[in-house]
Amino acid sequence: MSMSYPGVHTRDPIKKRRRLLKGNLLLLIELQECDSQLVMFMVRKKNLPEKLDKLDAKLLAFKDEIEQNKKKHDQLKSLHTDKEKEIKKLNENAAKAKEKLLEVKNNKEYQAMLKEIEIAESSCGNVETEIISILEELDKVSLLAKKDEESLNQQKKKYEEEKKQIEADLNTIDEDFVKWEQKRNDLRKKIPDDLLAKYEKIKNRNNGVGVISVWKEVCNGCHMNIPPQLYNELQKSLELISCPNCNRIIYFQNREKPA
Repeated sequence: MSMSYPGVHTRDPIKKRRRLLKGNLLLLIELQECDSQLVMFMVRKKNLPEKLDKLDAKLLAFKDEIEQNKKKHDQLKSLHTDKEKEIKKLNENAAKAKEKLLEVKNNKEYQAMLKEIEIAESSCGNVETEIISILEELDKVSLLAKKDEESLNQQKKKYEEEKKQIEADLNTIDEDFVKWEQKRNDLRKKIPDDLLAKYEKIKNRNNGVGVISVWKEVCNGCHMNIPPQLYNELQKSLELISCPNCNRIIYFQNREKPA
């Protein structure tokens, strides 16, 4: 006959097993979180430099785009200078022709000189019209170039802010990775070898996810419904249960927000 003594409690093997099973499940859930975090860090470490390259390319493309307006502005200024030289030469030719007009000796030469003056003055008028058009276009392009410069300064500021953030993220990833890896290694030491091997096997066959929650009869790993009876059992039992569809270890997680 077993006897009880004050202050001494008999051990309950069922309760002990339940605590052990619950503890192992919680450890697996934590281990899964560590593995998911480590994968996320590796993905970010690969993606952030690519994001930085895209950021550089975006700024370069913007610079190339606004450079077109600057080039057009410079071309118009150069064209304006050429036209000013052309009109100056035409005016000089017309002035010389008028001087020669006083020296002509016959009507034929006189008419020829008048024609030359007429052509020079007509050409001069055409060039003046072109210069007016160039100046109008130059004003528009100058305004665009000024706006481009303001936009470029804004883009540069935004670029520097985003670049700084990406570089900061890159610097912290390695530190965070080491912390989570250490936590993962500590957890692995607490989990029985057979259960750990089972978890790793399932995880490797299911895109890095060996343990997943279930809510409203839906496995959040494969997004398939599990049988109602199994869902009820999952909410009550502490046994390690696997999803009948994806074979991941599943646990019940109440996602309903409190009222």
